[in-house]
Amino acid sequence: MTPDRAKQQMAAEVDARAARLLSVSHQIHEAPELCFEEHTAHDLLCTVLEDEGIVVERSAFDLDTAFVARAGRAGPHIAVICEYDALPEIGHACGHNVIAAAGLGAGLAAAALADEMGGRISIIGTPAEEGGGGKCYLLERGGFEGIGAAMMVHPANHELTRMNTIAVEQIEVAYTGQSSHASASPHLGRNALDGAVLGYMNVAALRQHIRPDERIHGIFTRAGDKPNIVPRDAAAEWYVRSPKLDSLANLKERVVACLEAGATAAGVDIECRREAPIYADMIDNQVLLDFYTQNAATAGRISGDPRPSSAVVGSTDMGNVSHAVPSIHPMIKVAPDHVAIHTPEFARYARSRSGDMAVLDGAKMIAMTVADLWLAPDALDRAADELARSLQ
Repeated sequence: MTPDRAKQQMAAEVDARAARLLSVSHQIHEAPELCFEEHTAHDLLCTVLEDEGIVVERSAFDLDTAFVARAGRAGPHIAVICEYDALPEIGHACGHNVIAAAGLGAGLAAAALADEMGGRISIIGTPAEEGGGGKCYLLERGGFEGIGAAMMVHPANHELTRMNTIAVEQIEVAYTGQSSHASASPHLGRNALDGAVLGYMNVAALRQHIRPDERIHGIFTRAGDKPNIVPRDAAAEWYVRSPKLDSLANLKERVVACLEAGATAAGVDIECRREAPIYADMIDNQVLLDFYTQNAATAGRISGDPRPSSAVVGSTDMGNVSHAVPSIHPMIKVAPDHVAIHTPEFARYARSRSGDMAVLDGAKMIAMTVADLWLAPDALDRAADELARSLQ
């Protein structure tokens, strides 16, 4: 089968399922679920796959809301990634309903043609991207063993070959002091909230002296019970981000020093612990991207490299996958240029006509790229060689 014919068939398979794919996107959008709680999305996606006659492993690798579906008996093995968790308060403001439905569509199209084209496909449902590190656990438990390439498409406000993905570590901080009556005997108290506030101020000063491509942000998650009780307990959650894992480790040490200094000044105890797996930076594989950008152009979407005015900066556990398997994480436009991800307005666009078009176009573009990799005998070897050089 020629590549052109294969891609036409992939697109036709997506079109044949368009109504159901959009229904999946809308249902996930209307029922946002947080990290590791995505039971509705998990069951919905698995049911659609099973209805198509595909064998699905539900609750795969000891993660309740992960799944793996496989098709094809032999040949190059490609993974298509689905994400489907949402954000607190603002729902699918990262557009994971689009990712889930586009990944589903690409996987179904590829599964329908896998035996005819001599390839294998795994559709992998990966929970808890928004901080829980679902893909990290899947990696540790063998979820990507034998995979030659992994791909997904992420909604944004521009057509981009890649996201500016930087490494991140999440730190959960607990402060313990001594409670007392804030009016009658404040001298007997040790204010845990003071320790948290002083640590926050220290980090605010540190921000003036970090690299332009590094990020630090935090919130208080516990700050006392009543104003007339000196707070015995306080808590905070911090994200520390840097372009690479090595520089992240250095920045984290500086942040922890700031937090500990605040606790020392307030005379309270502090415990800093990692809340979730560390997310690595993303290694975007150019061999795969070359195929993807050609297919995006065929779909009328011209993907360019990020510029200062268009770059989307963030962190994802797909970065960890990219250190183990040749991977791509391109961005597909669903919203106007001025509408950033992780905003309520972006959530509305993820369920709009442009969001629906991204589901169908994204499914076709990824499915076509799967076809390219199946039909190009040396493509995965070249992608693997490129990844090995990137890790040196």
